Amino acid sequence: MGRLQDKVVLMVGAGSVGPGWGNGRAMSVLFAREGAKIFGGDINMEAAEETARIIREEGGTVDLMPVDVTDEASIKAFVDGCMAKHGRIDVLVNNVGGSAPGGPVEMATEVWDKQFDTNLRYVFLTCKYVLPIMEAQYDRDGTGASIVNLASIAGVRHFGANVVAYAASKAGVIKFSQVTAVQYAPKHIRMNTVIPGLMHTPLVESRLAYQRAGGDLQALVAQRNAQPPMQTMGDAWDVAYAALYLASDESKYVTGSEITVDGGLSASARQPA
Repeated sequence: MGRLQDKVVLMVGAGSVGPGWGNGRAMSVLFAREGAKIFGGDINMEAAEETARIIREEGGTVDLMPVDVTDEASIKAFVDGCMAKHGRIDVLVNNVGGSAPGGPVEMATEVWDKQFDTNLRYVFLTCKYVLPIMEAQYDRDGTGASIVNLASIAGVRHFGANVVAYAASKAGVIKFSQVTAVQYAPKHIRMNTVIPGLMHTPLVESRLAYQRAGGDLQALVAQRNAQPPMQTMGDAWDVAYAALYLASDESKYVTGSEITVDGGLSASARQPA
């Protein structure tokens, strides 16, 4: 315990798209259990409040603020809100995203643009406002910081679904993280990426079953479980523990890197279903 003791964590996407443990909720609760002060944001404040309730019941520290990642002013206000409350940011976690089906011909241009807004552009914007804060902290007291971005296996390989904008934008997150990590390494501001594979989170029930299986949840779950070499999907806690390592000082010499959490799927030569 105490791997993030007294660190201020700006958690973008602290809620969950449905009941249960989404990645943002699991990371927020786990980080709070490790001593972090969570400043969480979400467009769905009801979902974020459920996360906060769990943290508070366990004796953790959490504050919330609504944030719309497609709105630059909202992102800046969110960062400013954290600074007004805590006066610093030690860890930034970028956890917002979503996929839309389709390839380049059938996908509407506005869908393509929205996918990049919600998967990649906001990562650029949060970093635009948070990096100067982290840099000033290092210049003032030598304190390093960590940024953890969530991408997807879709940004690494085709895993069975035609989601061209999602795949392209998540690949962009990986490359953005690598390039920015090198730039800010002298200030000990680390930037790394967690790459989840096929995870069984509330997103499966709330959205993907309708997008990809005509509402047949059982068929979708069976298909996704069959794809990884481990023969099962992961869950939000698998993502959360990978993010915890990257957020903590245990990874103080790790930057510009990726942790793939996919049960071996991206390393497998097996063809996707």
